[in-house]
Amino acid sequence: MSTSTTEVLVGGAVLAAAIAFGAYAVTSTGFRLGEAGYPLSASFRSLEGITVGSDVRLAGVKVGTVTGIALNPETYRADMSMTVQDEIQIPDDSAIVISSEGLLGGNFVEISPGGSLFYYEAGDEILDTQGSVSLISLLLKYVAGGSEE
Repeated sequence: MSTSTTEVLVGGAVLAAAIAFGAYAVTSTGFRLGEAGYPLSASFRSLEGITVGSDVRLAGVKVGTVTGIALNPETYRADMSMTVQDEIQIPDDSAIVISSEGLLGGNFVEISPGGSLFYYEAGDEILDTQGSVSLISLLLKYVAGGSEE
């Protein structure tokens, strides 16, 4: 009888540890079920380093998530869709840029707000975009002298 009691206690401790680990993983990543927000889209020359689930930030604060990436076969540009939190209003003259967290960090989508009194609504497209800059291409330009005449 003591063996089965010990097994039940150990099994319960393992189950509790697994639940605690799962709860920690969910809270530390900011994952939410049924995240509320409104959709926006943008078209970029290059979305290098951005994947579905990448952060959308405004002033360094996460305000949304990238929800889809597709190649537009007519324009050969990367079309991105994202969801922005409902309580965040973005002026309709804002720009959207692919930024890097540092030399070895990942990329994220940064919104640079404009000064308009009108705001993007659900389904609108942000037209002022700047794609990611490749560090390798910048280094190659620097090594080559940077002068093309």
